[in-house]
Amino acid sequence: MTVTCADQERSLLLKVLSALVREDVVGLRSRSTPWQGPDGPWLRLAAPGDDDAWLLPVSHVAPGFQCDTEARLPLLRRESDGAELTTTDTVVAALGALADPGDRPGFDAFAAECRQTLTAHRLHAETHHETSAELTARHGPDPAHWTGPHAALAFDTLAARLDHPVYPTAHSRPGLTEADLTAYAPEFHPRFPLRWLLLPPDAVTAHGWDPAVLPSPRPDDGRFALPVHPLTARDALREALRSTGLEDRAELLEQPGPEAVPTLSMRTVALTADPAIHLKLPLATSALGRLNRRTVKPGTLTDGAAGQRLLERVIAGEPRFRDTILHADETRYAHAGHELLAVLCRRLPAGLENTAVVPLAALLAPAPDGRLIVDHLAARFHGGDPLALLDSLLTLLFDWQTTLFGHGIALESHQQNISLLLDRPAGRTRLRLLFKDNDGPRVNTARLRATLGTGPETFDDRRILHDTDQPVLDLFTTITVHLCAGAYAFGLARRGHTPLGPLLDLVRDRLTEAADRLDTARGALLRTHVLDAAHLPIKAMVTAGTLLAKERSGALDINKHYATGPNYLAPGRQDR
Repeated sequence: MTVTCADQERSLLLKVLSALVREDVVGLRSRSTPWQGPDGPWLRLAAPGDDDAWLLPVSHVAPGFQCDTEARLPLLRRESDGAELTTTDTVVAALGALADPGDRPGFDAFAAECRQTLTAHRLHAETHHETSAELTARHGPDPAHWTGPHAALAFDTLAARLDHPVYPTAHSRPGLTEADLTAYAPEFHPRFPLRWLLLPPDAVTAHGWDPAVLPSPRPDDGRFALPVHPLTARDALREALRSTGLEDRAELLEQPGPEAVPTLSMRTVALTADPAIHLKLPLATSALGRLNRRTVKPGTLTDGAAGQRLLERVIAGEPRFRDTILHADETRYAHAGHELLAVLCRRLPAGLENTAVVPLAALLAPAPDGRLIVDHLAARFHGGDPLALLDSLLTLLFDWQTTLFGHGIALESHQQNISLLLDRPAGRTRLRLLFKDNDGPRVNTARLRATLGTGPETFDDRRILHDTDQPVLDLFTTITVHLCAGAYAFGLARRGHTPLGPLLDLVRDRLTEAADRLDTARGALLRTHVLDAAHLPIKAMVTAGTLLAKERSGALDINKHYATGPNYLAPGRQDR
Protein backbone atom coordinates (compact mmCIF):
# COMPACT_ATOMS: atom_id res chain seq x y z
CA MET A 1 0.00 0.00 0.00
CA THR A 2 1.38 3.42 -0.97
CA VAL A 3 1.71 5.90 1.90
CA THR A 4 0.85 9.42 0.72
CA CYS A 5 2.22 12.70 2.04
CA ALA A 6 -1.20 13.35 3.56
CA ASP A 7 -1.04 10.00 5.37
CA GLN A 8 2.42 10.84 6.72
CA GLU A 9 1.28 14.26 7.93
CA ARG A 10 -1.80 12.82 9.63
CA SER A 11 0.27 10.12 11.33
CA LEU A 12 2.85 12.64 12.53
CA LEU A 13 0.18 15.02 13.77
CA LEU A 14 -1.44 12.30 15.88
CA LYS A 15 1.93 11.55 17.45
CA VAL A 16 2.64 15.23 18.00
CA LEU A 17 -0.71 15.90 19.65
CA SER A 18 -0.43 12.79 21.82
CA ALA A 19 3.02 13.94 22.96
CA LEU A 20 1.72 17.43 23.76
CA VAL A 21 -1.16 15.93 25.75
CA ARG A 22 1.27 13.64 27.58
CA GLU A 23 3.45 16.59 28.57
CA ASP A 24 0.41 18.79 29.32
CA VAL A 25 1.60 21.51 26.95
CA VAL A 26 -0.48 24.73 27.36
CA GLY A 27 -2.59 22.78 29.86
CA LEU A 28 -4.06 20.30 27.37
CA ARG A 29 -4.78 17.98 30.30
CA SER A 30 -4.74 20.18 33.38
CA ARG A 31 -6.64 23.19 31.99
CA SER A 32 -9.06 21.42 29.67
CA THR A 33 -12.51 20.13 30.52
CA PRO A 34 -13.87 16.80 29.27
CA TRP A 35 -16.59 16.92 26.65
CA GLN A 36 -18.49 13.91 25.38
CA GLY A 37 -19.15 14.04 21.66
CA PRO A 38 -21.29 11.63 19.66
CA ASP A 39 -18.10 9.84 18.53
CA GLY A 40 -16.43 9.61 21.92
CA PRO A 41 -14.51 11.79 24.43
CA TRP A 42 -13.04 15.19 23.60
CA LEU A 43 -10.99 17.76 25.53
CA ARG A 44 -12.16 21.39 25.50
CA LEU A 45 -9.42 23.96 25.99
CA ALA A 46 -10.46 27.60 26.21
CA ALA A 47 -8.07 30.43 25.49
CA PRO A 48 -7.56 32.74 28.50
CA GLY A 49 -9.79 35.78 28.16
CA ASP A 50 -11.45 34.40 25.02
CA ASP A 51 -14.94 33.00 24.61
CA ASP A 52 -13.73 30.60 21.92
CA ALA A 53 -12.16 27.21 22.60
CA TRP A 54 -10.34 24.37 20.89
CA LEU A 55 -11.76 20.86 20.89
CA LEU A 56 -9.48 17.82 20.70
CA PRO A 57 -10.86 14.29 20.21
CA VAL A 58 -9.07 11.75 22.38
CA SER A 59 -9.07 8.10 23.34
CA HIS A 60 -8.65 6.96 26.91
CA VAL A 61 -6.40 3.91 27.08
CA ALA A 62 -5.63 1.67 30.04
CA PRO A 63 -2.88 0.91 30.41
CA GLY A 64 -1.21 3.54 28.28
CA PHE A 65 2.47 4.01 27.56
CA GLN A 66 3.32 6.94 29.86
CA CYS A 67 -0.11 8.54 29.38
CA ASP A 68 -3.67 7.28 29.46
CA THR A 69 -4.95 9.81 26.89
CA GLU A 70 -4.11 9.81 23.17
CA ALA A 71 -5.18 12.08 20.33
CA ARG A 72 -7.38 10.66 17.60
CA LEU A 73 -9.03 11.83 14.40
CA PRO A 74 -10.50 14.24 13.29
CA LEU A 75 -7.84 16.34 15.11
CA LEU A 76 -8.12 19.89 16.42
CA ARG A 77 -11.42 21.74 15.91
CA ARG A 78 -12.39 25.32 16.72
CA GLU A 79 -15.60 25.39 18.73
CA SER A 80 -17.04 28.61 17.33
CA ASP A 81 -17.13 27.72 13.64
CA GLY A 82 -16.20 24.04 13.51
CA ALA A 83 -13.03 24.71 11.52
CA GLU A 84 -10.70 21.71 11.65
CA LEU A 85 -6.92 22.00 11.77
CA THR A 86 -5.30 18.98 10.14
CA THR A 87 -1.68 20.02 9.55
CA THR A 88 1.20 20.29 12.00
CA ASP A 89 1.78 23.92 10.99
CA THR A 90 -1.77 25.04 11.80
CA VAL A 91 -2.13 22.96 14.98
CA VAL A 92 1.20 24.00 16.50
CA ALA A 93 0.49 27.64 15.61
CA ALA A 94 -2.93 27.47 17.27
CA LEU A 95 -1.53 25.95 20.45
CA GLY A 96 1.41 28.37 20.40
CA ALA A 97 -1.08 31.25 20.44
CA LEU A 98 -2.29 29.94 23.83
CA ALA A 99 1.24 29.91 25.26
CA ASP A 100 3.07 32.68 27.04
CA PRO A 101 4.34 35.14 24.41
CA GLY A 102 7.91 34.45 25.53
CA ASP A 103 7.48 30.78 24.64
CA ARG A 104 6.17 31.24 21.11
CA PRO A 105 9.60 31.04 19.43
CA GLY A 106 9.80 27.51 20.81
CA PHE A 107 6.50 26.63 19.15
CA ASP A 108 7.76 28.09 15.88
CA ALA A 109 10.87 25.92 16.20
CA PHE A 110 8.72 22.87 16.89
CA ALA A 111 6.62 23.55 13.79
CA ALA A 112 9.86 23.66 11.81
CA GLU A 113 10.86 20.31 13.36
CA CYS A 114 7.57 18.86 12.13
CA ARG A 115 8.26 20.06 8.60
CA GLN A 116 11.81 18.67 8.72
CA THR A 117 10.49 15.33 9.97
CA LEU A 118 8.00 15.13 7.11
CA THR A 119 10.85 15.78 4.69
CA ALA A 120 12.84 12.96 6.26
CA HIS A 121 9.85 10.61 6.05
CA ARG A 122 9.44 11.41 2.36
CA LEU A 123 13.13 10.69 1.75
CA HIS A 124 12.80 7.42 3.65
CA ALA A 125 9.92 6.34 1.42
CA GLU A 126 11.73 7.38 -1.76
CA THR A 127 14.89 5.45 -0.84
CA HIS A 128 13.32 2.41 0.85
CA HIS A 129 13.81 -0.09 -1.96
CA GLU A 130 17.26 1.17 -2.88
CA THR A 131 18.52 1.00 0.72
CA SER A 132 16.97 -2.42 1.35
CA ALA A 133 18.58 -3.78 -1.81
CA GLU A 134 21.97 -2.37 -0.84
CA LEU A 135 21.86 -3.91 2.65
CA THR A 136 20.76 -7.27 1.27
CA ALA A 137 23.45 -7.27 -1.40
CA ARG A 138 26.12 -6.32 1.11
CA HIS A 139 25.13 -8.56 4.02
CA GLY A 140 22.72 -11.22 2.77
CA PRO A 141 18.93 -11.75 2.89
CA ASP A 142 18.63 -12.79 6.56
CA PRO A 143 19.57 -10.15 9.18
CA ALA A 144 20.01 -12.91 11.80
CA HIS A 145 23.21 -13.78 9.91
CA TRP A 146 24.49 -10.19 9.73
CA THR A 147 27.49 -10.44 12.04
CA GLY A 148 30.38 -8.32 13.20
CA PRO A 149 30.93 -4.56 13.64
CA HIS A 150 30.56 -3.95 9.90
CA ALA A 151 27.08 -5.51 9.78
CA ALA A 152 26.12 -3.62 12.95
CA LEU A 153 26.04 -0.49 10.78
CA ALA A 154 23.31 -2.09 8.66
CA PHE A 155 21.19 -2.57 11.79
CA ASP A 156 21.86 1.10 12.61
CA THR A 157 20.45 2.06 9.21
CA LEU A 158 17.23 0.12 9.80
CA ALA A 159 16.88 1.52 13.33
CA ALA A 160 17.40 5.08 12.07
CA ARG A 161 14.26 4.79 9.95
CA LEU A 162 12.07 4.07 12.97
CA ASP A 163 10.31 6.73 15.02
CA HIS A 164 11.57 7.45 18.52
CA PRO A 165 9.37 5.84 21.22
CA VAL A 166 8.67 9.24 22.83
CA TYR A 167 9.92 12.19 20.79
CA PRO A 168 7.62 12.61 17.75
CA THR A 169 9.97 14.67 15.55
CA ALA A 170 13.15 12.68 16.11
CA HIS A 171 14.06 12.80 12.41
CA SER A 172 14.41 16.58 12.49
CA ARG A 173 17.98 17.85 12.11
CA PRO A 174 17.83 21.66 11.95
CA GLY A 175 20.09 23.38 9.48
CA LEU A 176 20.63 20.35 7.24
CA THR A 177 19.38 20.16 3.66
CA GLU A 178 17.93 17.14 1.88
CA ALA A 179 21.32 16.66 0.21
CA ASP A 180 23.00 16.75 3.64
CA LEU A 181 20.66 14.06 4.95
CA THR A 182 21.12 11.63 2.10
CA ALA A 183 24.90 12.19 2.15
CA TYR A 184 25.47 11.88 5.91
CA ALA A 185 22.45 10.52 7.85
CA PRO A 186 22.52 6.87 8.99
CA GLU A 187 19.17 5.88 7.49
CA PHE A 188 20.66 6.27 4.00
CA HIS A 189 23.77 4.18 4.77
CA PRO A 190 26.21 6.56 3.05
CA ARG A 191 30.00 6.42 2.95
CA PHE A 192 32.03 9.61 2.96
CA PRO A 193 35.55 10.85 3.73
CA LEU A 194 36.21 12.80 6.89
CA ARG A 195 38.25 16.00 6.91
CA TRP A 196 41.55 16.73 8.64
CA LEU A 197 42.18 19.81 10.77
CA LEU A 198 45.81 20.40 11.73
CA LEU A 199 46.17 22.12 15.12
CA PRO A 200 49.22 23.25 17.08
CA PRO A 201 50.01 20.56 19.66
CA ASP A 202 50.02 23.06 22.54
CA ALA A 203 46.33 23.77 21.83
CA VAL A 204 45.23 20.14 22.10
CA THR A 205 44.44 18.07 25.16
CA ALA A 206 44.70 14.37 24.32
CA HIS A 207 44.21 11.31 26.51
CA GLY A 208 45.24 7.82 25.45
CA TRP A 209 45.44 8.93 21.84
CA ASP A 210 46.92 6.29 19.56
CA PRO A 211 48.42 7.80 16.36
CA ALA A 212 48.41 4.32 14.82
CA VAL A 213 44.59 4.28 14.79
CA LEU A 214 44.36 7.55 12.85
CA PRO A 215 47.75 8.20 11.25
CA SER A 216 48.41 11.86 10.55
CA PRO A 217 48.17 12.81 6.87
CA ARG A 218 51.38 14.80 7.41
CA PRO A 219 53.44 12.76 9.88
CA ASP A 220 56.39 15.17 9.73
CA ASP A 221 54.30 18.29 10.21
CA GLY A 222 54.36 18.23 14.00
CA ARG A 223 50.78 19.44 14.37
CA PHE A 224 47.90 17.37 15.79
CA ALA A 225 45.61 15.96 13.12
CA LEU A 226 42.02 16.26 14.38
CA PRO A 227 39.35 14.41 12.36
CA VAL A 228 36.38 16.63 11.52
CA HIS A 229 32.93 15.74 10.22
CA PRO A 230 32.33 17.22 6.74
CA LEU A 231 29.16 18.95 7.95
CA THR A 232 31.17 20.74 10.64
CA ALA A 233 33.92 21.82 8.25
CA ARG A 234 31.85 24.83 7.25
CA ASP A 235 31.09 28.18 8.85
CA ALA A 236 30.69 26.60 12.29
CA LEU A 237 34.29 25.39 12.26
CA ARG A 238 35.63 28.80 11.28
CA GLU A 239 33.70 30.38 14.12
CA ALA A 240 35.05 27.79 16.58
CA LEU A 241 38.62 28.51 15.47
CA ARG A 242 38.05 32.25 15.78
CA SER A 243 36.61 31.94 19.28
CA THR A 244 39.58 29.87 20.47
CA GLY A 245 42.20 32.11 18.85
CA LEU A 246 43.30 29.29 16.53
CA GLU A 247 42.13 30.71 13.23
CA ASP A 248 45.64 31.63 12.09
CA ARG A 249 47.30 28.54 13.59
CA ALA A 250 45.00 25.83 12.18
CA GLU A 251 44.80 24.36 8.71
CA LEU A 252 41.80 22.52 7.24
CA LEU A 253 43.27 20.18 4.64
CA GLU A 254 41.71 19.76 1.24
CA GLN A 255 42.84 16.16 0.92
CA PRO A 256 40.20 13.67 2.10
CA GLY A 257 40.52 11.91 5.42
CA PRO A 258 39.58 8.32 6.25
CA GLU A 259 36.30 6.95 4.89
CA ALA A 260 33.47 6.53 7.39
CA VAL A 261 29.87 5.33 7.75
CA PRO A 262 27.43 6.99 10.18
CA THR A 263 26.16 5.00 13.14
CA LEU A 264 22.68 5.38 14.60
CA SER A 265 24.00 8.44 16.40
CA MET A 266 24.69 10.55 13.32
CA ARG A 267 27.61 12.43 14.87
CA THR A 268 29.37 9.11 15.58
CA VAL A 269 30.89 7.40 12.56
CA ALA A 270 32.62 4.05 12.07
CA LEU A 271 35.75 3.76 9.99
CA THR A 272 35.17 1.54 6.97
CA ALA A 273 38.76 0.28 7.22
CA ASP A 274 38.07 -0.87 10.81
CA PRO A 275 34.38 -0.60 11.80
CA ALA A 276 35.22 -1.52 15.40
CA ILE A 277 36.63 2.02 15.67
CA HIS A 278 33.97 4.68 16.16
CA LEU A 279 34.68 8.41 16.18
CA LYS A 280 32.25 10.72 17.95
CA LEU A 281 32.57 14.01 16.08
CA PRO A 282 30.67 17.21 16.90
CA LEU A 283 27.91 18.38 14.58
CA ALA A 284 26.48 21.89 14.44
CA THR A 285 22.88 20.68 14.55
CA SER A 286 20.37 19.38 17.10
CA ALA A 287 18.43 16.16 17.62
CA LEU A 288 15.49 15.34 19.90
CA GLY A 289 14.93 19.05 20.47
CA ARG A 290 16.44 22.35 19.35
CA LEU A 291 18.33 22.71 22.65
CA ASN A 292 19.83 19.22 22.40
CA ARG A 293 22.95 20.19 20.48
CA ARG A 294 25.01 17.47 18.81
CA THR A 295 28.33 19.02 19.76
CA VAL A 296 30.91 17.28 21.98
CA LYS A 297 31.72 19.25 25.10
CA PRO A 298 35.22 18.50 26.43
CA GLY A 299 33.77 17.72 29.87
CA THR A 300 31.67 14.87 28.47
CA LEU A 301 34.85 13.18 27.24
CA THR A 302 36.38 13.04 30.71
CA ASP A 303 33.01 12.07 32.20
CA GLY A 304 32.64 9.16 29.77
CA ALA A 305 36.03 7.81 30.79
CA ALA A 306 35.17 8.30 34.48
CA GLY A 307 31.86 6.49 33.97
CA GLN A 308 33.67 3.59 32.34
CA ARG A 309 36.09 3.30 35.28
CA LEU A 310 33.17 3.33 37.70
CA LEU A 311 31.44 0.48 35.88
CA GLU A 312 34.65 -1.51 35.79
CA ARG A 313 34.82 -1.20 39.58
CA VAL A 314 31.29 -2.56 39.90
CA ILE A 315 31.96 -5.51 37.57
CA ALA A 316 35.14 -6.35 39.47
CA GLY A 317 32.93 -7.07 42.48
CA GLU A 318 30.12 -8.72 40.46
CA PRO A 319 31.90 -11.51 38.56
CA ARG A 320 28.74 -12.97 37.00
CA PHE A 321 28.67 -9.99 34.62
CA ARG A 322 32.25 -10.27 33.39
CA ASP A 323 31.28 -12.36 30.36
CA THR A 324 27.76 -11.04 29.75
CA ILE A 325 28.03 -7.23 30.11
CA LEU A 326 30.56 -5.68 27.75
CA HIS A 327 31.59 -2.06 27.41
CA ALA A 328 33.12 -0.14 24.55
CA ASP A 329 36.43 1.49 25.42
CA GLU A 330 35.88 5.25 25.62
CA THR A 331 39.11 6.36 27.29
CA ARG A 332 40.76 7.83 24.17
CA TYR A 333 39.88 11.36 23.19
CA ALA A 334 41.22 14.75 22.18
CA HIS A 335 39.92 18.32 22.18
CA ALA A 336 41.05 21.90 21.70
CA GLY A 337 38.87 23.45 24.40
CA HIS A 338 35.78 23.89 22.24
CA GLU A 339 32.67 21.76 21.70
CA LEU A 340 33.24 21.73 17.91
CA LEU A 341 36.94 20.89 18.20
CA ALA A 342 36.80 17.47 19.80
CA VAL A 343 36.80 13.74 19.09
CA LEU A 344 36.13 10.57 21.07
CA CYS A 345 37.81 7.44 19.70
CA ARG A 346 35.61 4.53 20.78
CA ARG A 347 36.75 0.95 20.30
CA LEU A 348 34.32 -1.97 20.36
CA PRO A 349 35.43 -5.13 22.17
CA ALA A 350 37.42 -7.66 20.14
CA GLY A 351 36.01 -11.00 19.03
CA LEU A 352 32.62 -9.88 17.63
CA GLU A 353 33.22 -11.00 14.05
CA ASN A 354 30.77 -13.93 14.30
CA THR A 355 28.31 -12.15 16.57
CA ALA A 356 25.12 -10.30 15.64
CA VAL A 357 25.65 -6.80 17.07
CA VAL A 358 22.14 -5.30 17.14
CA PRO A 359 21.27 -1.97 18.78
CA LEU A 360 18.13 -2.38 20.86
CA ALA A 361 16.64 0.43 18.77
CA ALA A 362 16.61 -1.93 15.75
CA LEU A 363 14.57 -4.77 17.27
CA LEU A 364 11.21 -3.43 16.09
CA ALA A 365 12.52 -2.25 12.72
CA PRO A 366 11.34 -4.00 9.56
CA ALA A 367 14.03 -6.01 7.81
CA PRO A 368 14.37 -5.71 4.02
CA ASP A 369 11.82 -8.55 3.65
CA GLY A 370 9.29 -6.71 5.85
CA ARG A 371 9.53 -8.98 8.90
CA LEU A 372 10.68 -7.44 12.18
CA ILE A 373 14.32 -7.80 13.13
CA VAL A 374 13.26 -9.36 16.43
CA ASP A 375 11.51 -12.15 14.49
CA HIS A 376 14.56 -12.85 12.36
CA LEU A 377 16.76 -13.06 15.47
CA ALA A 378 14.25 -15.24 17.29
CA ALA A 379 14.09 -17.64 14.35
CA ARG A 380 17.82 -18.27 14.50
CA PHE A 381 18.60 -17.95 18.18
CA HIS A 382 15.41 -18.69 20.17
CA GLY A 383 13.47 -21.39 18.35
CA GLY A 384 11.31 -18.91 16.50
CA ASP A 385 9.86 -17.45 19.74
CA PRO A 386 10.39 -13.65 19.97
CA LEU A 387 8.99 -13.63 23.52
CA ALA A 388 11.72 -16.07 24.56
CA LEU A 389 14.30 -13.68 23.10
CA LEU A 390 12.71 -10.71 24.88
CA ASP A 391 12.58 -12.73 28.09
CA SER A 392 16.33 -13.48 27.94
CA LEU A 393 17.10 -9.86 27.11
CA LEU A 394 15.03 -8.45 29.99
CA THR A 395 16.44 -10.98 32.45
CA LEU A 396 20.02 -9.88 31.83
CA LEU A 397 19.18 -6.19 31.38
CA PHE A 398 17.26 -5.91 34.65
CA ASP A 399 19.80 -8.01 36.55
CA TRP A 400 22.60 -5.64 35.52
CA GLN A 401 20.69 -2.37 35.88
CA THR A 402 19.21 -3.25 39.27
CA THR A 403 22.67 -4.33 40.44
CA LEU A 404 23.90 -0.88 39.45
CA PHE A 405 20.92 0.64 41.26
CA GLY A 406 21.95 -1.27 44.36
CA HIS A 407 25.28 0.56 44.12
CA GLY A 408 23.51 3.89 43.69
CA ILE A 409 24.07 4.15 39.92
CA ALA A 410 21.70 4.62 36.99
CA LEU A 411 22.91 4.85 33.38
CA GLU A 412 21.49 6.88 30.54
CA SER A 413 21.63 3.64 28.54
CA HIS A 414 18.68 4.00 26.20
CA GLN A 415 17.94 1.91 23.10
CA GLN A 416 20.71 3.55 21.09
CA ASN A 417 23.39 2.98 23.73
CA ILE A 418 22.87 -0.77 24.22
CA SER A 419 23.53 -3.45 21.62
CA LEU A 420 22.25 -6.99 21.85
CA LEU A 421 25.01 -9.51 21.16
CA LEU A 422 23.85 -12.89 19.88
CA ASP A 423 25.98 -15.79 18.72
CA ARG A 424 26.15 -19.59 18.96
CA PRO A 425 29.53 -20.77 20.25
CA ALA A 426 29.61 -24.57 20.42
CA GLY A 427 26.09 -24.61 18.97
CA ARG A 428 24.41 -22.96 21.99
CA THR A 429 22.80 -19.52 21.94
CA ARG A 430 24.67 -16.90 23.92
CA LEU A 431 23.11 -13.51 24.71
CA ARG A 432 25.20 -10.59 25.95
CA LEU A 433 24.81 -6.81 26.11
CA LEU A 434 27.24 -4.14 24.92
CA PHE A 435 27.07 -0.66 26.49
CA LYS A 436 28.51 2.66 25.34
CA ASP A 437 28.18 6.39 26.14
CA ASN A 438 28.58 6.41 29.92
CA ASP A 439 28.97 10.18 30.29
CA GLY A 440 25.55 11.02 31.77
CA PRO A 441 24.80 8.71 34.74
CA ARG A 442 23.23 9.65 38.04
CA VAL A 443 25.04 8.51 41.18
CA ASN A 444 23.98 8.45 44.85
CA THR A 445 27.37 9.08 46.41
CA ALA A 446 26.40 7.83 49.89
CA ARG A 447 25.05 4.53 48.56
CA LEU A 448 28.07 4.06 46.30
CA ARG A 449 30.48 4.66 49.15
CA ALA A 450 28.61 2.14 51.32
CA THR A 451 28.80 -0.61 48.67
CA LEU A 452 32.21 -0.03 47.08
CA GLY A 453 33.97 1.37 50.12
CA THR A 454 35.21 4.46 48.29
CA GLY A 455 33.66 7.53 46.77
CA PRO A 456 32.74 8.03 43.12
CA GLU A 457 34.94 9.10 40.29
CA THR A 458 35.51 12.79 39.63
CA PHE A 459 32.98 14.09 37.10
CA ASP A 460 33.04 17.40 35.27
CA ASP A 461 29.23 17.59 35.21
CA ARG A 462 28.10 18.41 38.74
CA ARG A 463 24.58 17.16 37.97
CA ILE A 464 25.83 13.56 38.01
CA LEU A 465 26.48 13.24 41.75
CA HIS A 466 23.68 13.34 44.36
CA ASP A 467 23.09 12.39 47.96
CA THR A 468 19.62 10.84 47.52
CA ASP A 469 18.07 7.99 45.54
CA GLN A 470 15.48 10.06 43.64
CA PRO A 471 17.59 11.14 40.64
CA VAL A 472 18.82 7.55 40.30
CA LEU A 473 15.27 6.21 40.45
CA ASP A 474 14.07 8.77 37.90
CA LEU A 475 16.77 7.84 35.40
CA PHE A 476 16.34 4.10 35.96
CA THR A 477 12.59 4.42 35.37
CA THR A 478 12.60 6.71 32.35
CA ILE A 479 15.44 4.95 30.53
CA THR A 480 15.66 1.29 31.57
CA VAL A 481 11.98 0.68 32.33
CA HIS A 482 10.26 2.92 29.77
CA LEU A 483 12.61 2.96 26.79
CA CYS A 484 14.32 -0.43 27.12
CA ALA A 485 11.38 -2.54 28.34
CA GLY A 486 7.96 -0.87 28.22
CA ALA A 487 8.52 0.49 24.72
CA TYR A 488 8.93 -3.07 23.40
CA ALA A 489 5.80 -4.34 25.12
CA PHE A 490 3.67 -1.56 23.67
CA GLY A 491 5.51 -1.62 20.35
CA LEU A 492 4.93 -5.33 19.75
CA ALA A 493 1.30 -5.05 20.85
CA ARG A 494 0.68 -2.01 18.63
CA ARG A 495 1.96 -3.98 15.64
CA GLY A 496 -0.49 -6.79 16.42
CA HIS A 497 2.44 -9.05 17.20
CA THR A 498 1.55 -10.19 20.73
CA PRO A 499 -1.21 -9.22 23.21
CA LEU A 500 -0.18 -6.41 25.53
CA GLY A 501 -1.12 -8.15 28.78
CA PRO A 502 1.41 -11.02 28.59
CA LEU A 503 4.12 -8.61 27.47
CA LEU A 504 3.58 -6.30 30.44
CA ASP A 505 3.44 -9.33 32.74
CA LEU A 506 6.82 -10.38 31.40
CA VAL A 507 8.33 -6.95 32.07
CA ARG A 508 6.89 -6.82 35.59
CA ASP A 509 7.92 -10.39 36.42
CA ARG A 510 11.53 -9.96 35.29
CA LEU A 511 11.88 -6.62 37.07
CA THR A 512 10.37 -8.13 40.23
CA GLU A 513 12.86 -11.01 40.13
CA ALA A 514 15.74 -8.59 39.70
CA ALA A 515 14.53 -6.39 42.56
CA ASP A 516 14.21 -9.46 44.79
CA ARG A 517 17.91 -10.22 44.24
CA LEU A 518 18.82 -6.95 45.96
CA ASP A 519 18.92 -6.58 49.70
CA THR A 520 15.63 -5.79 51.43
CA ALA A 521 16.01 -2.01 51.58
CA ARG A 522 17.14 -1.50 47.99
CA GLY A 523 14.61 -3.97 46.60
CA ALA A 524 11.87 -2.21 48.52
CA LEU A 525 12.79 1.08 46.84
CA LEU A 526 12.20 -0.42 43.41
CA ARG A 527 8.95 -2.05 44.48
CA THR A 528 7.63 1.13 46.10
CA HIS A 529 8.78 3.66 43.50
CA VAL A 530 8.50 1.60 40.31
CA LEU A 531 6.62 -1.68 40.46
CA ASP A 532 3.77 -0.67 42.77
CA ALA A 533 3.70 3.11 42.37
CA ALA A 534 0.50 4.69 41.10
CA HIS A 535 2.45 7.01 38.83
CA LEU A 536 5.90 7.04 37.26
CA PRO A 537 8.17 9.83 36.04
CA ILE A 538 8.24 10.35 32.28
CA LYS A 539 10.59 12.45 30.16
CA ALA A 540 9.08 15.79 29.12
CA MET A 541 11.26 15.87 26.03
CA VAL A 542 9.32 18.24 23.79
CA THR A 543 8.81 20.76 26.57
CA ALA A 544 12.41 20.87 27.72
CA GLY A 545 14.06 20.17 24.38
CA THR A 546 12.23 22.62 22.12
CA LEU A 547 9.16 24.44 23.38
CA LEU A 548 10.56 26.22 26.44
CA ALA A 549 13.88 27.84 27.17
CA LYS A 550 15.63 26.42 30.24
CA GLU A 551 14.72 29.55 32.18
CA ARG A 552 11.05 28.84 31.51
CA SER A 553 11.01 25.05 31.92
CA GLY A 554 13.32 25.03 34.93
CA ALA A 555 15.15 22.07 33.40
CA LEU A 556 18.64 21.67 34.81
CA ASP A 557 19.18 18.96 32.19
CA ILE A 558 16.87 18.88 29.17
CA ASN A 559 17.35 15.10 28.88
CA LYS A 560 16.34 14.58 32.50
CA HIS A 561 13.34 16.86 32.87
CA TYR A 562 10.29 14.96 34.01
CA ALA A 563 6.53 14.99 34.09
CA THR A 564 4.26 12.26 35.53
CA GLY A 565 2.43 9.41 33.86
CA PRO A 566 0.44 6.31 34.86
CA ASN A 567 2.19 3.10 35.89
CA TYR A 568 1.44 0.49 33.24
CA LEU A 569 3.20 -2.13 35.41
CA ALA A 570 1.07 -1.57 38.50
CA PRO A 571 -0.79 -4.59 39.87
CA GLY A 572 -4.48 -4.71 39.10
CA ARG A 573 -4.16 -2.82 35.83
CA GLN A 574 -6.85 -3.35 33.21
CA ASP A 575 -5.25 -4.49 29.96
CA ARG A 576 -6.90 -3.12 26.86
